[in-house]
Amino acid sequence: MFLGIEIGGTKLQLGVGRGDGAIAALWRGTVDPAAAGEGIRRQIVAAVPELLAKAGLGRSDLKGVGVGFGGPTDDDTQRVIKSHHVAGWDDFPLAAWLADAIGLSTVIVNDADVAGLAEALFGAGRGLSPVFYMTVGTGIGGGLTIDGEMYRGCGRGAVEIGHLRVRDGDILESYAAGWGIEARANRLAATDPRYAALRSQVGRPLTGKDVAAAARAGDPAALDALDVALDALTEALQQMIKLLCPRRVVIGGGVSLTGDELFFDPLRRRVATNAFPPFAGLTDIVPAALGEEVVVHGALALARQRLGR
Repeated sequence: MFLGIEIGGTKLQLGVGRGDGAIAALWRGTVDPAAAGEGIRRQIVAAVPELLAKAGLGRSDLKGVGVGFGGPTDDDTQRVIKSHHVAGWDDFPLAAWLADAIGLSTVIVNDADVAGLAEALFGAGRGLSPVFYMTVGTGIGGGLTIDGEMYRGCGRGAVEIGHLRVRDGDILESYAAGWGIEARANRLAATDPRYAALRSQVGRPLTGKDVAAAARAGDPAALDALDVALDALTEALQQMIKLLCPRRVVIGGGVSLTGDELFFDPLRRRVATNAFPPFAGLTDIVPAALGEEVVVHGALALARQRLGR
């Protein structure tokens, strides 16, 4: 058995399993950004015995720990490079700290990469290769899995699709991530009557969830915001497909939960339009399958691959 940990900007999850697509027990907590990285580390230390008790396991039953971290990590040093959401993680020796705190060998990788590994092995990309995973939520991340192994470039990550420059030269996240959608919507509320009406209806600054809910209800401003996001995602995906030509694109994250009619169907049509002719029809686009536990599944699989079966 292995321990899998997801360390995000808002969510902390720990699970135990064999790294085979099943989670024997799960612990879930909320991150307090004000407590910084030190607060998350205290949560982990307290959560491990609770989780093991829940699973009916002892520390000796675990072979190692895999971690999906919400930020860039270094494969060689096994240190966190940075968190863009929570202070207290810059150049932090996370694998060494966990090995000391829990007493188990540990391997760490960026959370989008391990999520992509999980979807390729156990989820919507199972049996296919290459599989490109993309999370479209608060931020936008990417992961590429080839023949069951994640691609990590020179060891600090790769396929950072959220930082591709699209449309007018801004990064993809500024148009299609949750933070980008809400920032643009609130900015336009000062000049565009459609957005002003939506903000007035909500009665406070708009959030990405407000925009998604309003789009499902047919609000014209929200539909415009989603249209802009889809255009930016289309441009980024078309660029990615020209470079990588994966067999399947798997998309997860909160923005993608807008649904087939408003998100996946129009995205598929737009990506197919003006596709690179030799690659036309080779890559399909599907929703992610593993839900909120995807990073834990990936962290467990990572531990199994790197620390022994």
